[in-house]
Amino acid sequence: MLGMDTLGKTVSQLVNQFETNVRQGQQNLEKWLGETGVMDDAKLSTLSEMSDAYRAMAEDLLLHPIRFASAELGLARKHLALGGYTLAQLTGRDSNPPAQPDPDDRRFQAEDWHRYLPFDVLHQAYLINSRAFLDWVGNMEGLPPAGRDQMLFYARQLTSALSPSNFPASNPEVLRITWERKGMNLIDGTRQLLEDVRQNPSLFNVGMTDRSAFEIGRNLATTPGKVVYQNELMQLIQYSPSTETVSQRPLLIVPPWINKFYILDLTAQKSFIQWLVDQGQTVFIISWRNPGPELRDKGWEDYMQLGPLAAMDAITEATGEERMNVIGYCIGGTLLGSTLAWLKKKQRNPVVSATYLTTLLDFSDPGGIGVFINDHSIQGIERMLERKGYLDGRAMAFTFNLLRENELFWSFWTNNYLKGEKPAAFDILYWNTDGTNLPAKMHSFYLREMYLNNRLVQPDSLTLAGESINLSEIEVPSFFLSARQDHIAKWKTTYKGALAHGGDVRFVLSGSGHIAGVINPPYKEKYGFWTNDRMPPDAEDWLADSEQHPGSWWPHWLEWIAPYSGEQVPARIPGEGKLPVIEDAPGSYVKVKAAEAAAS
Repeated sequence: MLGMDTLGKTVSQLVNQFETNVRQGQQNLEKWLGETGVMDDAKLSTLSEMSDAYRAMAEDLLLHPIRFASAELGLARKHLALGGYTLAQLTGRDSNPPAQPDPDDRRFQAEDWHRYLPFDVLHQAYLINSRAFLDWVGNMEGLPPAGRDQMLFYARQLTSALSPSNFPASNPEVLRITWERKGMNLIDGTRQLLEDVRQNPSLFNVGMTDRSAFEIGRNLATTPGKVVYQNELMQLIQYSPSTETVSQRPLLIVPPWINKFYILDLTAQKSFIQWLVDQGQTVFIISWRNPGPELRDKGWEDYMQLGPLAAMDAITEATGEERMNVIGYCIGGTLLGSTLAWLKKKQRNPVVSATYLTTLLDFSDPGGIGVFINDHSIQGIERMLERKGYLDGRAMAFTFNLLRENELFWSFWTNNYLKGEKPAAFDILYWNTDGTNLPAKMHSFYLREMYLNNRLVQPDSLTLAGESINLSEIEVPSFFLSARQDHIAKWKTTYKGALAHGGDVRFVLSGSGHIAGVINPPYKEKYGFWTNDRMPPDAEDWLADSEQHPGSWWPHWLEWIAPYSGEQVPARIPGEGKLPVIEDAPGSYVKVKAAEAAAS
């Protein structure tokens, strides 16, 4: 017993000394990186969290040697199986590979990986090692769920970065292409890399699409309309009718300001806005300004007052209608819920119905982005916000890409820079790289009060423009659309938000993810959706009793909104009301790039 006690004390002392040494080295490195300007506070905070995660893994190794030894034995057995497979291949015998990529893992799909034994063994060894490492991290003891998720995230970034597919010498497909093209693929790849660096000054993002193939107003955001109102935070677009009569009540769309509004107005066939116009709706949409440091003090309540509230007043001037239907998408929906609760306290009722598209009102499970939601991370972001006055939209895009790093970063790295392939022209990926900055005050409030403290669903916990708000007091009928594979606004969490919302609530679940689940025009007949007239307390119970329907949710929503749309009236032409035309749609605000806004 004394021997075991002595051993335990010795291990504890070793762990403490190890932690002291590593932490001191980490602090010295962070100090040097900060002083030399290599990294800003947000990146230093991420580096610190990453270092903490790897240090905790090393400490677990020291404190639980038996568990580590057991994992090593399991790993050794798999490598023995790989050795047996290799021997069988060398002697011409059939043998099943001990490790195969997941069905959706495209890194090793090329025949070159399986045709040549050294690369066949290499990629299987990588899969065995990376899976063993991730399993070991996932089975670490005594970790809260958030801490485990964060460790798994950083462990996954490490294993993904070390994949043999990311390096020319260990990727047989790249080696073959290099031989066939006499090295021109690497020259073309270097040119593309330099162009991507030029396109993103001071913040590298891998190129995801052919930027030259698209232009806002030429082949994106082309639904005819006019800007009829603007202020320092947004432009309001009124779209030209395509029918002789329209619904009496206008329709306002509040899009996210983390990205630009034209995700709802891509090519004509994909455009939700064009479809709405063709259904006889008088459509207005907010086009948010891409902010720079001059808007650093604009907060959440400014976005409410200068966004949907100002838009509602402008729509009344333009159409003469005092009541309207409103759609909010993503964070635009979060703002819509805040606005409706504020209007209720003010005893104002300009909204007839509210539609929430993949919207978080309850942030108890923020999805993949939750690995960054902790006080330490937010403090680092806030220090950077205080210094710069804004969060660079390109950094936000890069962060979201890391949630699916192999699909949204390393695949483009390999294709663009190693194979020398020019990215395909893909409108959604062009939109995805066309980010917007976020004002310091608003973003700090959003991270702390919504994500970290989850105060929006707590009655009277938030105060906006002098009024405490309570979502349960909202009486406006609401339609919630969520997407089953959404990793940004997880559907079960959006369901919790729908339960917190007052009034008559209709919840619908679409197939696919955060974008494709929403942008799903009827002609495609894809994905399908689920409905249920009941709203039980548990999301799984809702799904178990739901009815599945084929095709797009758009026509179903149109049926739902029909009772709130009013009678048919003559079509409204932008500029014929009290609001004069300022400029043609899509306006000038949407054309400002994140880097241009930051430099203003």
